[in-house]
Amino acid sequence: MRYPTISLTCLSLLSTQALGRMAFPDCVDGPEILTTNLVCNTTASPAERAAALISAWNITEKLVNLVDKSLGAPRLGLGAYDWWNEALHGVGWSPGVVFAPSGEFSHATSFASPILLSAAFDDDLVHTVAEVISNEARAFSNFGHAGLDYWTPNINPYKDPRWGRGSETPGEDPFRIKGYVKALIDGLQGTEDITKVIATCKHYAAYDLEYWGGIKRYEFDAIVGMQDLVEYYLPPFQQCARDSKVKSIMCSYNSVNGTPACASTYLMETVLRDFWEWNDENQYITSDCNAILNFHEDHNYTTTAAQSAAISLISGTDSICEVGTNTDIVGAWNQTLLPEPVIDLALRRMYEGLIRAGYFDPIEATPYRSLSWKDVNTPEAQALAVRSAAEGIVLKKNDGLLPLKVDNATSIALIGFWSDATNLAMLGGYAGTPSYLQGPLQAAQKIGYKTINATGPLKQNTSDADTWTETALKAASESDVVIYFGGNDMTIEAEELDRFSIAWPSAQLALIEKLSDLGKPFIVVELGDQNDDTSLLNDGNVSAILWAGFPGQDGGTAVFDVLTGKTAPAGRLPTTLYPSDYVNQVPMTDMSLRPSETNPGRTYKWYDEAVLPFGFGLHYTTFKPSFGSDAFAEKTYDISELLSTCEERYLDLCPFKTVDISIKNTGNITSDFVALAFLSGEYGPAPHPIKELAAYTRVKEVKEGEEKKANLSLKLGDLARVDERGNTILYPGTYKFLLDVPTQDTVSFELTGEEKVLIEFPQPPEDLGEGNGHEKYTPK
Repeated sequence: MRYPTISLTCLSLLSTQALGRMAFPDCVDGPEILTTNLVCNTTASPAERAAALISAWNITEKLVNLVDKSLGAPRLGLGAYDWWNEALHGVGWSPGVVFAPSGEFSHATSFASPILLSAAFDDDLVHTVAEVISNEARAFSNFGHAGLDYWTPNINPYKDPRWGRGSETPGEDPFRIKGYVKALIDGLQGTEDITKVIATCKHYAAYDLEYWGGIKRYEFDAIVGMQDLVEYYLPPFQQCARDSKVKSIMCSYNSVNGTPACASTYLMETVLRDFWEWNDENQYITSDCNAILNFHEDHNYTTTAAQSAAISLISGTDSICEVGTNTDIVGAWNQTLLPEPVIDLALRRMYEGLIRAGYFDPIEATPYRSLSWKDVNTPEAQALAVRSAAEGIVLKKNDGLLPLKVDNATSIALIGFWSDATNLAMLGGYAGTPSYLQGPLQAAQKIGYKTINATGPLKQNTSDADTWTETALKAASESDVVIYFGGNDMTIEAEELDRFSIAWPSAQLALIEKLSDLGKPFIVVELGDQNDDTSLLNDGNVSAILWAGFPGQDGGTAVFDVLTGKTAPAGRLPTTLYPSDYVNQVPMTDMSLRPSETNPGRTYKWYDEAVLPFGFGLHYTTFKPSFGSDAFAEKTYDISELLSTCEERYLDLCPFKTVDISIKNTGNITSDFVALAFLSGEYGPAPHPIKELAAYTRVKEVKEGEEKKANLSLKLGDLARVDERGNTILYPGTYKFLLDVPTQDTVSFELTGEEKVLIEFPQPPEDLGEGNGHEKYTPK
């Protein structure tokens, strides 16, 4: 879904055009038909309360509440409710969120984008950020400025560097995404009996294309084999649904193997609700916005809007998001395509979600109703926003210039399109209105540095009129140190905007080369997703390179905290940095991961010619990580014995071993260290991946000469591999456990005995709508 992003003023105005203010129903002084309904009885179960509410509605009231702009039921004292609320990295602009023009609820904290937050590999940090976001989201809800549900997080694995929405995700590795998701969902939804906010994992499933090669996301049919589907595209959703019990999931625009995702009974019913048992709280599914319209307008799966509405709801979608009014639910009902029991089930699921969030409860019965404006953008939240960015920033290159050791007499040239805070570039996608924007220039001036500022190009070509080079070179020539702030913003990569090139924009690269030729201490700080840095890494005059993603409202402070050493860099790349020619080797529409004649392989698991690999990140000090001497002491483990002692409901969650590691700081600067551990070996079906992330942890503040201990926990599912039918299997063989990127220590162990299926995955029918009578709704 996309909401226009033009300017702070425009977006604030747009947010006030939401569907009225959200108001909690009044179960004390409301209409008698409401106050006497079981929905107001907090001692009844949420399912009973939801059923009682929906049974009191007439069919007209039911039909107008199956879309995101639900009109409520005034007869029952239920006001309108807008289900479209965003909070990707802070409460964000969206139809359901109302930012006031000024004063209370005029802004919210804008944290680092998910791709940068993920690069910290610190799930405690993710959880803390999520707690603050949910505090602010609840405060907005409590005072009618937003709903109780938020369409976050975006957990589609980021396998292709051209994808415009990659920065919204935690990166390319499903295991990393699962850890991020677990921490985030726990922080958003809370641990009380009352749901803090309803989180929504999106976009289910196999969605990672906007517009490429003449193909739009609205019409794209993702052809995915069972092995890739289960091994790569679905694990984050399994974590959301089966393990974290997220309250809501969004189905995606694209088709999967011939059937629109929001019409796939296989994905939504067989896998999600039945196999993953995501039905314990009658959780609901919402469509992406206009995804149902796409059934007949783009996928040619149906011929009318009524057919599309009917088939989506019958297949398992509960709420239909639309941009404008284009869903013919009334027509589906009038044409007898949509049975009332299907309508009732969808509404019961949706409103049970609201009931669990305390929508009908008295204030004193809900622990989160006390959150208010004083809990928004607090000093602690502002400090956390800086930390969320600084701890993920990745040091790609350093010839010893960093950390900067300069005094107030040293002049620094800050050059580039985001070198100050006059635009929204640092915020990235799905942001809200921040209370302030502090860019690099403002941060440097706050420190007291002597600065000279000049802008630079963004997506211009070298053939375009050059209005920046002369000014930039003049600023650089008059300075002692030159810092270039470049990369990509949302005019280069965004929703509905995939890239066709992953090279640096030519005008930017030309300016970098001219600045480099001056021979001064020269630092490049990169915004957005990865560009091919080969020439910068090879340029001896480029002293250092930092990647800063989209760092949020205080991105300038975060960058200078790292540049000066206030925060020692410890972030690791959450994606592979590909050479620019990679885009000519495989089409975006190819969903396969493994190498073939037409595919060089995707992600670090299957591609080994990266400019910089997944997990790469330098420090201001040096570290010696190693496994403990007793790591895998037994060396050999019988598969059947490992499983015989497991008491977990799902065998992939059975514990295997906890491995001790040692992190020694052999340099002279205190720093965090991210320990990444991978498994490698020729076990399971060929071809075998190069390696796969199996464990990680962030070890905090390791001092000069200090050696800190930590541990890495492994489950049997972390060792398993997926076969061509999508079954997760524990195989006998020799397993190598690799520590760090590049590898600094290795230990091996062996599994013996017969292979064991940990997860036998349900197989799809040839037609993913089979069994639901879809042919009745799709006359062509």
